[in-house]
Amino acid sequence: MDPGDEILIPEPFYANYNGFSTQANVKVIPIRSTIETGFALPPISEFEKLITPRTKAIMICNPSNPTGYLYSKDELEKLRDLVKKHDLWFFSDEVYREFCYDGNEYTSVMNLAGIENNVVMLDSISKRYSACGARIGALVSRNKDLMATAPKFAQARLSPPGFGQILGEAAVDLPDNYFDTTKAEYKLRRDTIVKRLNAIPGVSCPTPGGAFYVMAKLPIDDSDKFCQWLLEDFSYEDQTVMLAPATGFYGTLGLGLKEVRLAYVLNVDAINKAMDCLEKALDRYPGRM
Repeated sequence: MDPGDEILIPEPFYANYNGFSTQANVKVIPIRSTIETGFALPPISEFEKLITPRTKAIMICNPSNPTGYLYSKDELEKLRDLVKKHDLWFFSDEVYREFCYDGNEYTSVMNLAGIENNVVMLDSISKRYSACGARIGALVSRNKDLMATAPKFAQARLSPPGFGQILGEAAVDLPDNYFDTTKAEYKLRRDTIVKRLNAIPGVSCPTPGGAFYVMAKLPIDDSDKFCQWLLEDFSYEDQTVMLAPATGFYGTLGLGLKEVRLAYVLNVDAINKAMDCLEKALDRYPGRM
């Protein structure tokens, strides 16, 4: 991709995509998905409207950070057809792919027939093995020219830290049932936080199909102000709760003002205490709508 090229990304999306694209002088073109649909893939017609001669790629995160949405095979095949029609790159961040719930099928872009040379899959051990900060990952593609070019850029970064390499090597030797027990715990946490959130008056939260995040719509005026107020001015039983305002995950200015992201990476007891705290906070918040 060249400076000035464009990449289409359904929003809300992982905020660092903006930073990475800015470094490369590539413009992110957001395509809105909504909490009312559980953040399902926007209609393909919305992608078509925004494709220009500068459009070079589509990118997704599957399952998604920040929404936890798991794209279906049908949705991925619709994107595949669009990629093939316009000869675009198809980037897929699949770092959460082991964390899919309720028997929902996970489909990798690597298994989409007909666009083998257009697909790039991104991976990391940091989510799979709860190793946040261990910068060990992979860029995977069947495109031989791309794979021959990528190491030339990687040389500028030298290598990941030795500790991360040792951790990554050890992690792949974990027993086969590691993901079974881990997924069961995350599902319990997901079910707990979704139930608690939807029980709070004025709050709505779709049930995510994967990852370990939820997005919730709150009866508030401004999620940035609310999250700041929680940290600076609110306390319940000498505790508060830290949330991520959803505005940081949207590329379109003004979206996400009533939404927040929560990560269910704490145990169930801690999640319940956090929800108690959030419910009290919403009662007291001066900007409640």
